[in-house]
Amino acid sequence: MLRRILRFLLPMAIAMTPTPAATFNTEPGPARAPIIIAHRGASAYLPEHTLAAKAMAHAMGADFLEQDVVLTRDGQAIVLHDLYLEGVTDVARRFPDRARADGRWYAIDFSLAEIRSLRLHERLDPATGQPVFPARFPPEADLFRIHTLEEELSLIHGLNRSTGRIAGIYVELKHPAWHIAEGQDPVPVLMRTLDRAGYRGPEDDIYIQCFEPDTLKRLHAEIGTRIPLIQLIGENDWSPDLPVDFERMRTPEGLAAVAEYARGIGPWIGQIHQGLDDTGAHRTTPLVADAHAAGLLVHPYTLRRDALPEGFRDFEALLHFALVDQRVDGAFTDHPDLAVRLRRAIIDSSR
Repeated sequence: MLRRILRFLLPMAIAMTPTPAATFNTEPGPARAPIIIAHRGASAYLPEHTLAAKAMAHAMGADFLEQDVVLTRDGQAIVLHDLYLEGVTDVARRFPDRARADGRWYAIDFSLAEIRSLRLHERLDPATGQPVFPARFPPEADLFRIHTLEEELSLIHGLNRSTGRIAGIYVELKHPAWHIAEGQDPVPVLMRTLDRAGYRGPEDDIYIQCFEPDTLKRLHAEIGTRIPLIQLIGENDWSPDLPVDFERMRTPEGLAAVAEYARGIGPWIGQIHQGLDDTGAHRTTPLVADAHAAGLLVHPYTLRRDALPEGFRDFEALLHFALVDQRVDGAFTDHPDLAVRLRRAIIDSSR
């Protein structure tokens, strides 16, 4: 079934793909057009992290396609946003007795063959069983499967070749310290996979991102990778077990420390825009300016048309705030088609 979907999407990719290839940001600030990063693919239109969503994002002109990487029981790198499977697959129905004591089904407890047997669907809220985004792709469709990182890189290479337009990759290592505590180190698995696929430095249009600074420092100092590294920034209460002070990281002193091992930061958009003040004006933080002063790129997440932050009337206003008012160097979005089109219109109107 997936092959039939891809046979439909690939010709569309060739027909829709804009040219020429994008010029990617490697220096902070507004000197070049900010990059559009397809967050888990064209995830507003197809289930996240499916090959179909990645093919569609490529067709829509995204500059980079995002990959989240976790490991299976047999040490295979798969593309999946979470450590666990129940939010986007039918694992609870297929393997009802394989949940851990916390009631979750972890990818690392399943072989690649078992994971391939699962049906991948639109993300559901585990508390209600209902779609997180009700107007998106129907969750009952039995069309999609989880794939390996190697398979996704092969697809992207193929699309880059057949369309003549280069889309880069933007890989996130998910919870590496947790994996190591479970007995598997995802760092060498990732680096071997990237090396085999020809991704070795900035000239190969790649970023690696992670919330855990120790992993990025290891990649920078111990492994000595030339691949640009991005420090993701969350909130301290999102992962209280993670020994990272994200509040301090957002200070000028914290950003200077990040600049010693990373090329940029990936902050949550709520750390840049914090609603409206009493006059109705946007309440913003100095994070982007401080990061640029430290020599860091800024790629915030996640811009969504169907989940607008307070104070934005539409997606165009949100994108204008990020790209023009804040002058970020790129942005993650579930809607790469809208972002690519609006980027050109916004930049043209701002000259």
